Amino acid sequence: MAVMRTVYFGLGSNLGDRKGSLATAVDALSAQFGTPSAKSAIYQTAAWGLTEQPDFFNQVVAFQTGKSASVILERILGVEKKMGRIRKTKWGPRTIDIDILFYGNLRITKPNLDIPHPRIADRRFVLIPLVEIAGQFIHPDYDKNLQELLDHCKDEQNVKLLTT
Repeated sequence: MAVMRTVYFGLGSNLGDRKGSLATAVDALSAQFGTPSAKSAIYQTAAWGLTEQPDFFNQVVAFQTGKSASVILERILGVEKKMGRIRKTKWGPRTIDIDILFYGNLRITKPNLDIPHPRIADRRFVLIPLVEIAGQFIHPDYDKNLQELLDHCKDEQNVKLLTT
């Protein structure tokens, strides 16, 4: 029997109906992994990296799964493709972006997959929704909980709770 682990996904969208895209992605992930065990609010953030583009809507969703990291990656890439994700510009605009942030407390390094996501501690738009649903989760690389990482994050980007 497969070991069940919590997988945390970071979702982002800055093209089209951003809120609708996040909801569609959550539904598609639910079809793959079951009912979410936790789901953050949606936050609005200016684009990171390549800044001359529309603001992003971001959300973090957690699921319990026994699927392998490779299968999870394959499934989320399929969801992105089905939702019209085209990868041409690094940090460019996108209908949907789905990142595996954590897979339990495992560390996985493969050419196409780094878990935990290597830039979690540097990005408020990831940490804020993560802290909302898992603030006491210990980051396996830093041996600090997510709230502590947020408290020490040097990213000054404004992350605004979306209330509508």
